[in-house]
Amino acid sequence: MTDWHPTTVADVFPAAEELIELVLEIGGTPLVGQHQTPGQYVRLCLPELGEGIFAIASAPGPAGHRWEFLLKGGSALADRLMTLTPGERVMSSRPEGRGFPLAQARGHGVLLFATGSGISPIRSVIESIRQERGAYGPVTLFFGARTPRAFAYERELRHWEEAGIRVVRTVSQPGASDWQGLTGYVQAHLGELPVEGHQAFLCGQSAMVRGVIDALLARGLAREHIHLNY
Repeated sequence: MTDWHPTTVADVFPAAEELIELVLEIGGTPLVGQHQTPGQYVRLCLPELGEGIFAIASAPGPAGHRWEFLLKGGSALADRLMTLTPGERVMSSRPEGRGFPLAQARGHGVLLFATGSGISPIRSVIESIRQERGAYGPVTLFFGARTPRAFAYERELRHWEEAGIRVVRTVSQPGASDWQGLTGYVQAHLGELPVEGHQAFLCGQSAMVRGVIDALLARGLAREHIHLNY
């Protein structure tokens, strides 16, 4: 039986094309300090619409009083969450799932792969790395989106790069846009980047995950160094 706790909407705002950022205030609840591993998720519930699973996009930590989520419509619950206003209530479970074993990457290079809303749990990894940037080797994020306007956290990319996190973006459907960057799937842009001694963290559509795993294995990265958050 799920242990539910009331949280309060602190903010809701557009994050990218068809994506909304939801910020929940958890201060004063038993949820504070329960998010311990990047990549974990929670169950959010509106009594009239039921519950759903959503990855926490913010970094874990004992003092965090706000949780951030990246929402994509498609279900009645997600659609309604995207229209909430500050002050409204959302029921939340405690964080669940094993998340990403980021501790295994300390002292090693890190490869991050995300497409679309799959950047949400990867952002949690990035923010955790930024807190202790010197504990990790080279970090590269391969970030794919359907269109140039579908990249979430656009305004944060510069801060990530300033922290020594290389960001490689690619668009699968540039259409008639003026996109001048890379196109195609993220796994096509590994190039000559060395993968030996790296730890890889993946989140996105199943076809992307399979493609990235196959590409990394073909380059010689051991399967035990390739991680999903579920």
